[in-house]
Amino acid sequence: MNKTTDSQMVKQVKSYLLGLQESICQTLELVDGKGHFEQDEWVREQGGGGRSRVLKQGAVIEQGGVNFSHVHGAAMPASATASRPELAGRSFQAMGVSLVIHPHNPYVPTSHANVRFFVAEKPGADPIWWFGGGFDLTPFYPFKEDVQHWHNVAKKLCLPFGENVYPEYKKWCDEYFYLKHRDETRGVGGLFFDDLNDWGFERSFEFMQAVGNGFLDAYVPIMERRKQTVYGERERDFQLYRRGRYVEFNLVWDRGTLFGLQTGGRTESILMSMPPLARWEYGFEPVAGSPEAKLSQWLKPAQW
Repeated sequence: MNKTTDSQMVKQVKSYLLGLQESICQTLELVDGKGHFEQDEWVREQGGGGRSRVLKQGAVIEQGGVNFSHVHGAAMPASATASRPELAGRSFQAMGVSLVIHPHNPYVPTSHANVRFFVAEKPGADPIWWFGGGFDLTPFYPFKEDVQHWHNVAKKLCLPFGENVYPEYKKWCDEYFYLKHRDETRGVGGLFFDDLNDWGFERSFEFMQAVGNGFLDAYVPIMERRKQTVYGERERDFQLYRRGRYVEFNLVWDRGTLFGLQTGGRTESILMSMPPLARWEYGFEPVAGSPEAKLSQWLKPAQW
């Protein structure tokens, strides 16, 4: 694969990602009906940059971020080379769109999605490239129809790429978004994939686009269905308590957070995924049989 081809790959993917960020922000603003994403463009000292878009205190979205970044450097960070030693000594380009939405209403789930592309190069050797991404859902008061809809969208977008794709990437999502120290999943899962290149560039890129485009199909109907649900202080307190788990995962287990910090990425953008408010309570146990207690039944892998 020559450098001209590398350049064309990067150009194609970057164009798509910028358009994806735009379409997601426009659609979420329409669903929210009040808030607007404010854009913050930034430059990375070691190479590259990005544009972060954040919506605060909307009618539905308490805080949400949809970030685009395209960074490059002379060497891959330790978080990448630890599991893939063949990347050591290579320069890299990494680009992607990453988003997290934290709604006001505890009945509207938190959601996360990202799609990304990496190229690692060194003189005299073929470049190593791959795609990754996925989306996952973190409800506080789950509804079966919402979770089934979320997974049905995921299943349908995977099907053109093979019958084994959804089961494989669903399982990977369940295993990745798992809090070992709590013995529970972060939510009800979705899709997670990484290191995708064995389909060739065009088909791998098509799948990444299917995942990126599928996020709105999966999430918007759930937002619309739940955003008017009445809630009180009890539900809000539980939402903030469970948001603490989200923080724990992102700071303890998430490879993307570690990659961003180790590559000297923009800290504000990397930690955009954090909720605006969260709380911790020592030894909290929900009342047996309560809606809050039932959440634990959902925080384990299941077939939807």
